[in-house]
This record gives sequence, structure tokens and C-alpha cells, in this order.
Amino acid sequence: MWRRGDYVISTDRSRLDLDAIHAYLSEEAYWSPGVAREVVERSTRHSLNFGLYRGDEQAGFARVATDYATFAWLADVFVLSAHRGAGLGKWLVETAVSHPELRGVRRWILATADAHGLYARFGFRPAGGDPRFMVREARSTMAAPAGGRAATASGAP
Repeated sequence: MWRRGDYVISTDRSRLDLDAIHAYLSEEAYWSPGVAREVVERSTRHSLNFGLYRGDEQAGFARVATDYATFAWLADVFVLSAHRGAGLGKWLVETAVSHPELRGVRRWILATADAHGLYARFGFRPAGGDPRFMVREARSTMAAPAGGRAATASGAP
């Protein structure tokens, strides 16, 4: 759990207010208008979730779909309007990309229509092609097996 002033970020799935998350994603988010609640529930079951709270109130959310080794998709990042303007979105992204279980992930990806500057602060860059997509890649190569040569990030020797 991470604390900043009156706010907390937690990865405890049982704390998520799925009503608030679904309401935002289905009614306010440009990327998921009308998304079904069952889809939101299933996506949170299969992701590492970052709930942002003030007390027991859901103030924001982000999730990472990942294999915890090579790939992570940062998705559904938002801060509810009543809580905006205090740097909480930056803190939420920073917490997600620096999570201890995700430190070794080689490639991160996300899609955004309007927050490129926010994500660039955390090492994301345009992925090429579709301007919505951004990528963050580890600088180092994969560790070499004992007695072997290191592979590049693409897997080639």
C-alpha cells in the first residue's frame, strides 16, 4: 500500500468499488463507452489493479494486464473529477510502473488519445503507426543462461 496525504493506492482487489469503476468506464471514459459490467469484472479479475482511495471512496483506478516477466499493458487509468488537479494521476502511473512485481518487465504498452505527455514522463514513447499507442522498453537485454550468450530484447542472440 502506498500513502500520500489523505490518499492511498492499494492492489487489494477486494477494495475495488466496481460500481464506481464501471460507471466511469461505461459513462465517462472515451475508450470504453457502454462497456458491460461483466467485462469490467472479468478484466479486474485478470489484472493487477491499482485502486486510488480517499478513505473508503474510490478516487481513481488503473490496471495492468501482464505475464509479470516480458509484457505489461497499462489500461483504464483514470482519476475521478472531484480528485483531479493534485498530481494523483502521475502518482497512480508512477506506482504502477514501479511496482516491485513488475520491475523486470521488458515491454510495456498503452493506448491514449490525450495523455501522451503524462506517459512520456515515465519513459513511454510513441510506438509508431497508430499515434494512440505508446511503448516503454527495458534498456537491458535478457540475462544469458549459464555458459550462454545473452539474447537481445527481441529474443535473437
